[in-house]
Amino acid sequence: MKELQTAEQFLEVVSGEQPIIVKFYTTWCPDCVRMDMFIEDIIKEYSEYDWFQINRDHVPELAEKYQVMGIPSLLVFQKGEKIAHLHSANAKTPEEVRTFLQSL
Repeated sequence: MKELQTAEQFLEVVSGEQPIIVKFYTTWCPDCVRMDMFIEDIIKEYSEYDWFQINRDHVPELAEKYQVMGIPSLLVFQKGEKIAHLHSANAKTPEEVRTFLQSL
């Protein structure tokens, strides 16, 4: 998963034609650590998407704009628009993440 450092980088990658997935996380979040334990296998399964992550604490304005109320959250973007959002409450297991991705 590629790390985005700034809001400018984020805006550049989400504006593309192809759908991409962005994980909002923080370094102090236990659920983020739990997701990190299983997300690599899911990334391999869903390799048709480009995957990125961004630290929510570094870009609070983006988290607010895209209604990231919990972390980790997976957001899907295409052409600059958020087209899907998996909230942290529903992203605790590999099965929940796969179910979300299958619905895209």
